[in-house]
Amino acid sequence: MMEAAFYTLVMLVSISEGTLERSVVKEWCLKYHYAKRVPQISQAFGWKGENGLEAILVIGKPASNALCEGITGKENKSLVWELTRLCARDISIPLSQFVGLVLKNLPNMVLVSYADTAQNHVGYIYQATNWLCTGATKARTDIATKGHSRHYEKAENYPERVPRSSKHRYVTFTGEKRFKKALRGKLKYEIKEYPKYDSGNIER
Repeated sequence: MMEAAFYTLVMLVSISEGTLERSVVKEWCLKYHYAKRVPQISQAFGWKGENGLEAILVIGKPASNALCEGITGKENKSLVWELTRLCARDISIPLSQFVGLVLKNLPNMVLVSYADTAQNHVGYIYQATNWLCTGATKARTDIATKGHSRHYEKAENYPERVPRSSKHRYVTFTGEKRFKKALRGKLKYEIKEYPKYDSGNIER
């Protein structure tokens, strides 16, 4: 295993500050994340160590309007964002340290993220950074299309369906202390115990 000093955080870089290129974020999503897709990118942060960029974290708007309205109420839906990607060049990097630092630098937000059971993930990074586990989504199937659109045709036009695995859902609140306390009190999802951690899991 590499020396811990290798992972010293030299700089937290971001798209908003002009210290992280959007093209680099897209490249990392395709190269280092199991989904091999580029998500909607509203904010992105990078962990720059002594040997260059070591990890990235991407935040975007959730695709589900029902989710945005359901977490803390319709009146707060504009505050809901999703951590859509977290990936590293080396899987032994302590990503919880990186995530914790990003959370401290975010404005007032209700942030949601998922741990994919199909990848044998339980969300140990979210557990280590004190997110709330709000249960798991149900496994289901989606209409198979040749792209992504918010304007769907009738289901009968797409007889083929693709499976969507169950995911552990995590929620946290960032920004001002008063904001975090107020929105935490409006959380509509039931808080669950953390899924058990299996030391054999490797999350990316």
